[in-house]
Amino acid sequence: MAYNCYMTFPVLISICIPAYKNVDYLTRILDSVKAQTFRDFEVVITDDSPDDKVQALCDTYKTSFSLHYSKNAHALGTPENWNEGLRRATGQWIKIMHDDDWFRETTSLQQFADAIANHTGDLIFCAYYNIYLHTGKEEPIVIADSRVKALMKEPAILFARNIIGPPSVILHRNNQQFFYDPKTKWVVDIDFYIRRLSTEKIGYINQPLINVGMSDQQVTMDCVGNRKVQIPENFYLLNKIGIHCLRNILVYDAWWRLMRNLEVRYEKEIREAGYQGPVHQVILSMIHWQSKIPRRLLTTGVFSKFSMFIHYLTHRHKLSQ
Repeated sequence: MAYNCYMTFPVLISICIPAYKNVDYLTRILDSVKAQTFRDFEVVITDDSPDDKVQALCDTYKTSFSLHYSKNAHALGTPENWNEGLRRATGQWIKIMHDDDWFRETTSLQQFADAIANHTGDLIFCAYYNIYLHTGKEEPIVIADSRVKALMKEPAILFARNIIGPPSVILHRNNQQFFYDPKTKWVVDIDFYIRRLSTEKIGYINQPLINVGMSDQQVTMDCVGNRKVQIPENFYLLNKIGIHCLRNILVYDAWWRLMRNLEVRYEKEIREAGYQGPVHQVILSMIHWQSKIPRRLLTTGVFSKFSMFIHYLTHRHKLSQ
């Protein structure tokens, strides 16, 4: 479906839910959808499950709201199952929701719709709560206005910290031009955000509208501290954006910390992690500097920041536009 100004949409918002087996979580999110006061939406569920339990559950909600269920011919995996939902969405806007997340308030979708009406942005994200499913602990995630403004100026600061959050907290236009890159899983969300924000306006709702379920079963938990995932994917994304983004000191610091935290001391370790592409001379210099600093000092916050800043000042001129 190609997007243009003459397109007509049957609903305002498509809620796209990529499903995989867990009917208990899916029940929770569908109940939260059913409770929404705003009703101009459809639900699109794309199912990677090996059985029919998700389909049977979906059948019980078809009288509650417009629900379109699709069983994938074979398991697509993350993130291609997300993309399948995006491809099937017929709404003007897309609200992707992972099946372990759910709407926090009955007015959550209404507040997203209000942001659309107020022309808040082309990609809109909200504050949210991390809910630790095994303990019930709730952690509010609210972003300062200064961070949002910095993101507007340079989307690549998402290298430093994903201040937007997981895909469940965003709403974006359905233009069928942007999809999640199946070559990634660790940087999959920030890659998607950076590409969209290179041409689109971002908006922020400073109210927690989504509950994000946190558990040790999540895909990204397998990537924490994993050189063979983080190194190739971060270089892959950097090559997409261009080395010039390191002229922003927040991005520079993110790469300093990435190399430090993964304890990369030599170029050969980058190669051993699976990345065989070009490595810019500034990053090579960065790891060379770090290799000369005792580990106990390098992991001391103030000393590490000072060292990074000195390296940045003496090398930023090598980061061409």
